[in-house]
Amino acid sequence: MLPAHVLRRRSALAILFVIVFVDLLGFGMVIPVMALYAQQLGASIAATGLLSTGYSLMQFVFAPIWGRLSDRVGRRPVLLVSIFGTAAAFLVYGLAGSFAVLLASRLFAGAATANIAIARAYVADVTTPQDRARGMGLIGAAFGLGFVLGPVAGGFLSHLSLAAPGLAAAALAALNGLAALFVLPEPVRHSARAPGRQRFAAFFREMGLPGIRRVVLIYFITVLAFSAMENTYAFLATRRYGIDKAHVNFLFAYIGVLVVLVQGLLIGRLTRRFGEVALLVAGTILQAIALAALPFGGSTAGLWVATAPLAIGSGLSQPSLSSLLSRLARTDEQGGTLGLGESAAAFGRILGPEAGTFTFGRWAQAFPYLAGGALMVVAAGIGSTLRRGAAVGTLDARQTS
Repeated sequence: MLPAHVLRRRSALAILFVIVFVDLLGFGMVIPVMALYAQQLGASIAATGLLSTGYSLMQFVFAPIWGRLSDRVGRRPVLLVSIFGTAAAFLVYGLAGSFAVLLASRLFAGAATANIAIARAYVADVTTPQDRARGMGLIGAAFGLGFVLGPVAGGFLSHLSLAAPGLAAAALAALNGLAALFVLPEPVRHSARAPGRQRFAAFFREMGLPGIRRVVLIYFITVLAFSAMENTYAFLATRRYGIDKAHVNFLFAYIGVLVVLVQGLLIGRLTRRFGEVALLVAGTILQAIALAALPFGGSTAGLWVATAPLAIGSGLSQPSLSSLLSRLARTDEQGGTLGLGESAAAFGRILGPEAGTFTFGRWAQAFPYLAGGALMVVAAGIGSTLRRGAAVGTLDARQTS
């Protein structure tokens, strides 16, 4: 029989997994047809890029704000507000009568869905440092599963109308919010914290720790390289390997499934054996090798083989980054510090797609992949220096908690 506190922790993680999965399921439903929907509302092809760029820009701004607010007033209320805000954004998306309204809905959705920092801070509140990477991996698995299944559901709904995925996503988000309202508890560890501390002053003092700065930089570099690949991968598959557009979706699903398996089943055991820093370095090296190999696979089979270490490496590195940042942060600054990491990732998603598509189309098809591989090597090098910095940061966090 498991102790009561272990059962409560597992129950909270299971509830959070479902909440994040449903949240990302709705998000994934609108992605495949969003550009077509914008064109139907009168947008040019060039203008459709504003939907993704604006969304990421709002996440860049609001991720630290949501995280910091959750440190002050609690994880649960801020998470609930963000979920219901997401429902409202999707409803406006589905009812949009012009591209301007559609763009406004995506900007609002970016602000509302910058709540991943809260979910990660919630994980930090209900897990021990030794199990933190496993908890972060479960959140990543929920993300991956939502991205795998969401586009499939959205594709079916788009046969009804291009607005239907947005309306369905709004309904899902509303139901998600109602369910969370009744079943999601406030973490005990967070609710026991004393209010009124000088949180912003403590935050800037914490940013003086070299480990935190390095992890945030790795966040930015890895997401920059990965998003440049992500936005040119379909072009590479169709132009260099002759894969038809329908089968490109299977490749993306393949990536998602591998990430889910690594983060959902393996990351906990691997972290306990090797530690977050080793998995971070291994994950970035795997991604570097895969990115450099992707343009030179030679055949469709070669493309599938080269894609596997990319997905596995991402599955290893992302939860390790989140766990490291959490362990380096002060106990009462989890939301704000994790929000800074998410903000760095959002900045990478702003620059990466444009850099990738520009260099792919104007310079060489292999350029964003070779450059991305080089960036991953840089990230691995920075990650290898975290051993001493991580130990110092964790000790400091424990002493000040």
